[in-house]
Amino acid sequence: MDKIKVLKAVSDNTRMNILTLLLKHNYCVRALANKLNLTEASISQHLKVLREAGLIVGEKRGYFMHYDVNRTVLHQLAKEIEALAEIEKIGCTPVKEENCPTLELNDCPKKGQCSDEIKSFCHGFDNK
Repeated sequence: MDKIKVLKAVSDNTRMNILTLLLKHNYCVRALANKLNLTEASISQHLKVLREAGLIVGEKRGYFMHYDVNRTVLHQLAKEIEALAEIEKIGCTPVKEENCPTLELNDCPKKGQCSDEIKSFCHGFDNK
């Protein structure tokens, strides 16, 4: 799964509406166009993006292609977002050899006169 491609695909409101519809029922282009009051050409372009991201698959039924959601990709994305949300913030512990801006705290010409906003931006949250 290309996470960036999937996120870009679902970032569009119309594509999210298409996904929501397809999660409930398989539709062809014409049915999606009617449901969303869009042209078939527009729906086709959105489906192409969703298909390239691996979010949907098509199945030919007679003359029409019916689309379904690849739920595995959605579950993988959900797991990655959950793992991202679980990352814990750690405090800044600068090392002399690194060019860490918090090391410059002692060299600050306005030491002790900065606003809280400037302190957190320039010196880091742990060095007020």
